[in-house]
Amino acid sequence: MRWKLVSILSQILKKKQQKRQNDNYRQNQDPLKPEELPILRNYKENIDRIKGELGNSSDVGIRVVSAGNHKCALVFIDGLIDIKMINDFILEPFMEKNLIPEQQDIYQYLIDNATAIGSVQTIDNWNQVYDSILSGNTVIFIDGYNKAISAETKGWEKRSITEPSTQLSIRGPKDSFTETLRTNTALIRRRIKSPNLWLETIKLGSVTQTDIAIMYIKGIANDKIVDEVKKRLKRIDMDAITASGYIEQLIEDQTWTTFPTTFHTERPDVVASHILEGRIALVVDGTPFVLTAPALFVQFFQAPDDYYSRFDISTGIRLLRIIAFLIALIGPATYIAATTFHQEMIPTTMAIAIAAQRENVPFPAFIEALIMEITFEILREAGLRLPRAVGQAVSIVGALVIGQAAVQAGFVSPVMVIVVSVTAIANFSTPIFAMAIAARLLRFVLMGLATMLGFYGMMLGLMFMALHLCSLRSFGVPYMMPLAPFNISNQQDAFVRFPLWAFKNRPPFISKGNMKRVGENQKPGPPSSDEGKSDKGDKS
Repeated sequence: MRWKLVSILSQILKKKQQKRQNDNYRQNQDPLKPEELPILRNYKENIDRIKGELGNSSDVGIRVVSAGNHKCALVFIDGLIDIKMINDFILEPFMEKNLIPEQQDIYQYLIDNATAIGSVQTIDNWNQVYDSILSGNTVIFIDGYNKAISAETKGWEKRSITEPSTQLSIRGPKDSFTETLRTNTALIRRRIKSPNLWLETIKLGSVTQTDIAIMYIKGIANDKIVDEVKKRLKRIDMDAITASGYIEQLIEDQTWTTFPTTFHTERPDVVASHILEGRIALVVDGTPFVLTAPALFVQFFQAPDDYYSRFDISTGIRLLRIIAFLIALIGPATYIAATTFHQEMIPTTMAIAIAAQRENVPFPAFIEALIMEITFEILREAGLRLPRAVGQAVSIVGALVIGQAAVQAGFVSPVMVIVVSVTAIANFSTPIFAMAIAARLLRFVLMGLATMLGFYGMMLGLMFMALHLCSLRSFGVPYMMPLAPFNISNQQDAFVRFPLWAFKNRPPFISKGNMKRVGENQKPGPPSSDEGKSDKGDKS
C-alpha cells in the first residue's frame, strides 16, 4: 500500500514539474514559432495540448484506438489527408492485430507491423508533431511513450496538369506545372532520368513552413553557384512564403533594377533544359511557377519552339523578337523626338501629312503620347483582371472605340494611334512577361528624355541602360554574357541559334565539370559514295 502511495505522489509531482516547465518555456518563446517541447507520455494530455494549440479547430481529426493493452490516438487534419489510406493502412491493421506478443515493445511493433504504409518515421518533439500534422501526415500517440509515429497520408485535392497559359508552344509539350510540389518535381524527373539529378528540400516561412525544392545535376552545375543559392535561401527570415515571387525578390543580386535577374516559367521542358545547362531550379510548393538561376539577358528572348524547329527558322524568329523589343522600347520616344526636334529627318511628304493631322491637336507630342500610352496600359490591366471572355472583348473594343473617339475629338492624331498600337503589339512579342514589363516601364523614361533632348536624350538613356545591364549580376554571373564580355565561341545560342549538332559544350560561364553536350560526328548529311556503291552492288 505504501509503495502505491509513493508512486502516485511521484507521478503527481512529475506532472506538476512538467507543466511548470512547459509554462516557463512557453513564456519565453515567440508565440508564432512551434515549440520544441518533448512529447508527453499520457496520450490524453497530448490530445488536450493539440486541441489547445490549434484552437479546437473543427478540421482536426482525432481517433482513439486500442493496440493490445495500450491506447493509441491518431491525429490528422481533415482535407489534407487521404481518408481511405488511413482506413486501409492504419486503422485496419490496428483492428486485426490487437494481440501484441509478450515481451514485445509495442512502439517498435507498430512501426514494423501495424502501420502498413510507405513512409513512417519517429518524432519526439512538438515541433515535429505540428509539422507532420499540418503537412498532411497522421501522427500516432501511444500511451506511455514520450515519442510518436508519423505516417505519410497526404491526399489533398489538387489541380490536374493542364496546358501552359502564359508560355504557349506549337510543337513543344503541352503539360505545365501545378501548385503541388511533388507533382512538379516528378514532371522534371520524367525528363531527366539521371541519378545525378539531386533534390534538396528546405522549409521557409516561420508561419507558413513552405517547402522549397532545390534541383540541380551534380557534376554539371557549378558548386559555387549551388552553395550561393543555398546560402541566400537560408538567409531568408520571413513569417510567410506563399509564392515563388517572394523567393525571387529575396535572393536576387540587384533590387533597384527593372530587369529580371532570375527566370521563372511554368513549363517543365524549359526547366529541364535549364538544369541540363547547369542552372539550379527552385520549386516552391503552392505555386505553378518554377525559378531557375542564374539568368541571362539573352535568355528572355528564347522561346521553347526555338529548339523544336530548324535553326534557320528559329534564328529568324528570334531576331524578329529582338526587333519587336526595340520597337516596344523606343517607338513612342522616336516619334516624339522626330516631330519635336528633328523634323528634317522625316521625308517631306510624310512631314506635311503629320503636320496636317496635328494641326488641330491641342497638346504637344509628349502629352499626346502619354495620354495614349496610359490609356492602353489601363485597358491592358483591365483585360487581365476581368474574366477571360469579357476581358478580351473589353481590351479590343475599348482600344478601337477610345482610339477612334480620341481622333475624332481632336485630342490625338491618327499617327499617334498607329505608333502606340504598333508599340503595344510589339510588346506582346517578348516571350517572357518579366522582360516585357521592363520595356513598358523604360518606355516612359525614354519618352521623357526624347521630349527634353530629342534623339540625343534617347541615346543618352540607351547608353545608361546598356551600362546598367553590363553591371548586373545573376548569382555572380555577368547578366549580359556571352555578349559582354564578348566571346565568339559562346555565341551558339545568343541572338542567333546554331544547329543542335553545333552545341558541343555547355555554357562555360554557368556550368562546371561535365561540359560535353553533343558527341562527335553528329552533323547530318547524305550517305557517302562508298555506301552508295555498295548498295548498288547488293541490288545487282
